[in-house]
Amino acid sequence: MSDIGNAAVLNKKKLKDGMIKSRKTRAGDLVIAGICFILMLVCILPMLHVLASSLSSADALVRNEVFIWPKGWNVEAYRTVLTTEKYVHSMGWTAILTVICTLLSITLTIMCAYPLTYTNLRGGKFINFIILFTMYFSAGTIPYYLLLSQMKMLNTPYALIFPNCIGVFNVIIMRSFFFGVPDSLKEAAEIDGAGPIRILIKVYLPLSLPVIATLSLFYAVGRWNGFSDALIYLRSSESEKYWPIQLLLYNVIKNSTQTTEQAAQEGFFANGVSKTIQMATVMFATVPILLVYPWLQRYFVTGVTIGAVKG
Repeated sequence: MSDIGNAAVLNKKKLKDGMIKSRKTRAGDLVIAGICFILMLVCILPMLHVLASSLSSADALVRNEVFIWPKGWNVEAYRTVLTTEKYVHSMGWTAILTVICTLLSITLTIMCAYPLTYTNLRGGKFINFIILFTMYFSAGTIPYYLLLSQMKMLNTPYALIFPNCIGVFNVIIMRSFFFGVPDSLKEAAEIDGAGPIRILIKVYLPLSLPVIATLSLFYAVGRWNGFSDALIYLRSSESEKYWPIQLLLYNVIKNSTQTTEQAAQEGFFANGVSKTIQMATVMFATVPILLVYPWLQRYFVTGVTIGAVKG
């Protein structure tokens, strides 16, 4: 009987310890959920404020009555933006530029990462060192500017395409993903007579869709949101037709402090740049790239995780 009693006491103690651990686990989950909720609000509330401001009347904005819900519904700002030729042209050009840069960047990333998977590559270690060196050390903006000037690329769309067409960190992720592909698949293809290029196309690329989609999203977002390179390299009035949407938005906001006559003389919205138009422009510059993410979401986590931990 004493053994049965001891076993009952032991089971009761284990059950009690399990309940305590369960409460601690639930408390930890609640804390994590609360932190995630706060971070979600930090990301969403500014976007809701911009959307509400773009749909509100100018008087409500002047009186600071708008937070996350529009006051005095007004879509005139969107109508003004959509009927402004400079904005429509910049939007279309940015979309074309993003597609071109993304395709070029992901192609160069694959071409750079794939040869590095061959252990018998001559000079492979030195090439890896040079690639990593460029990630930690760069010449800076002024040498870039002088180089593009000597190459006659300033005030041309090429200044937005070639200087940042490949990211070293993305090359490392792609290479790590390639290292995770089983060697048996590569060896089987070699036995069948496939060469390196055929192995890349038939074996590696079909298995690399997650990382390709993830890096494509990185490149697309970076190009769509980029404006500093255009601000530096597109300085002449003739190059305004190559302004990406973010640079146009920057100039719209910068010129919002000027009078209506000054803004009209510089080619911006002739009716003056109000805060509602600024907010509408921000929405149009932000929403298109946000719509890309749901299409790539199923690849995103897989691409980042596998590419980061394997190799």
